[in-house]
Amino acid sequence: MPAERPPVLVSACLLGHKCRYDGQDAADKGVLALADHFHFIPVCPEQLGGLPTPRLPAEIGGRDGADVLTGKARVQRKDGADVTQAFLQGAQAALAIGQEHGIKLAICQERSPSCGVHQIYDGSFSGRLQPGSGVFTALLKDQGWQVLAPTDLPFQKPTGL
Repeated sequence: MPAERPPVLVSACLLGHKCRYDGQDAADKGVLALADHFHFIPVCPEQLGGLPTPRLPAEIGGRDGADVLTGKARVQRKDGADVTQAFLQGAQAALAIGQEHGIKLAICQERSPSCGVHQIYDGSFSGRLQPGSGVFTALLKDQGWQVLAPTDLPFQKPTGL
């Protein structure tokens, strides 16, 4: 009998689920290639927080997910609506899924206001990136998880970093 594959939490969009804000996916061949070695548990914190797909883009205003967790920053849609509560609820719901499976490793979509690992958009909706993590990733890191972006995988080449 083959050994059981260890579970890993993965941003659902990286696995081909059409859950991004624009209704598209961000399927990543490098992540998908790991399917023989890991049992993927897909999550989309934004959908788990009750946000629809598609939805208006959202960004963290000038700070990062850690600041959202401590109440020092908010997540706003492009039209100015505050969606912070949905992002916090979704991050907690996705964390709970990981905890149910005893997971402490996640692979998350870079630049997302939920899942960004190393970079997120700066809150100006101009396409500018800044160092920092999204709300969900910040929560995972706060809980002692290891969180990787696809570009952190040893066989991936970083793009746009």
